[in-house]
Formats: sequence, structure tokens, C-alpha cells
Amino acid sequence: MEQSLIKRKSATFLMAIDDPKQMKSWFENHQDAIGVAMVGRSNVGKSTLINSLFGNKTAKTSKTPGRTQKVNIFKFCLEENEEKWFYLYDLPGYGFAQVSKSMQKNWRDLMGTFFTQMSPTTLLFNLQDARNPNQRSDQEFYEYLTVERLEVFLIFNKIDKLKKQKEKAALNKLKPKIFETFKKVKQIFFISAEKKDGTAPLEAALVNYLHKMDAATSFEADPS
Repeated sequence: MEQSLIKRKSATFLMAIDDPKQMKSWFENHQDAIGVAMVGRSNVGKSTLINSLFGNKTAKTSKTPGRTQKVNIFKFCLEENEEKWFYLYDLPGYGFAQVSKSMQKNWRDLMGTFFTQMSPTTLLFNLQDARNPNQRSDQEFYEYLTVERLEVFLIFNKIDKLKKQKEKAALNKLKPKIFETFKKVKQIFFISAEKKDGTAPLEAALVNYLHKMDAATSFEADPS
């Protein structure tokens, strides 16, 4: 059994934000915040992945698309240092057409504020369903991302649902096109959040990112 790098059960819920003004205020007060944001189509498995990485029952899971309508903010630490805190943002899902127009507008306003105000030391986890990758809503989301200095890990979840080898091969062939088309994508992972297959390399990559950002911000704070 692989050793956990993120301290399980350390994730502590801080607040849920659905007001763009409150979202802006959060980032104004946390300009140097280091962390990770989870985003993807509704019902793609964001909550399951959060629970896999940060401990069971961290996030509420549901089979009903569109359940999460707020930005849920947590703090967490690593096994190596329980005094250093990072932030986890669980974002509302996109691409669920059956929500009301007012909810769609609120998503655009809230997410617009999130991505324009977020700290540049926040990593983005974009989850997609391995069975239906690179959907139009996913492509539109990348068109929506205009923030510079944003680093994205693209995560194909539910890889265990692909029963045929040719389906897995076809998914793997998408990688060069994705890297070419979506320049902000720096790494691609194939996982099953439910079965925790492939989550160890993802966890290690996240921890490496947190270390890199922590070292960079520490140097800027004390260049001597």
C-alpha cells in the first residue's frame, strides 16, 4: 500500500460561496493562497476524487447532476508538515443543460470572478469522463479560460468503465492533440477515483506542485 502524501482527514471545510462579490473578497484577502481547484462537467466524479485524495466524507457525493452550486472551500495539509495549510476549491459543474437560466447566469458570474481573481498559485484539476472525453462543454470551458499563468492537470476519470482495449487506446491517442490545442494543460492522468486506480501519481504530482509554489512564494517573500 502506497504511503499517503496528503494528510487524510486534514481537509477542513471553511465556507461555501455563491456570491461573486464574496468570491472577490476571499481572493483579495488570500492573494498568496496556494492550492488546487476541481472543475469539470456535472457528475464527472469531482467529489469522489476529492474524497479519494483528502479523506472520505470530505465532499458530499451525489448521482444528481448540478448538485454543487457553490464554491466549497477547504484547507488541508501534507503529512510532512501539519502546520502549513493549502486550499482546496470544489467548483460547481459545468455543461448541465437542465439547470435554470438564473443558475446558468450565476455560474458564469461566480466562475468569472473565480478565474479572474484567483491566486496564480492555484492549480486547476479539470476532470473529464473517460467514456466521453473532450465534449463540447469541455472545449468551451477552455475557451473560457483566459487567465494567464494558469496550470491545468487534465484528469480522465472512470477509466475502469472502459472495457475494451481499443477504447483505452483511442483515449490515449487524444493526448498529443490536447497538448497542442489546450496550452494550459501541463499533465494528463488516467484514473478511477472510485477504485483509487491511478490516484497515487496524481497525488504525487499535486504535492510536487504545492512544493514548487511554496518555494517560489517563500523566495519572493525573502529574496535574500
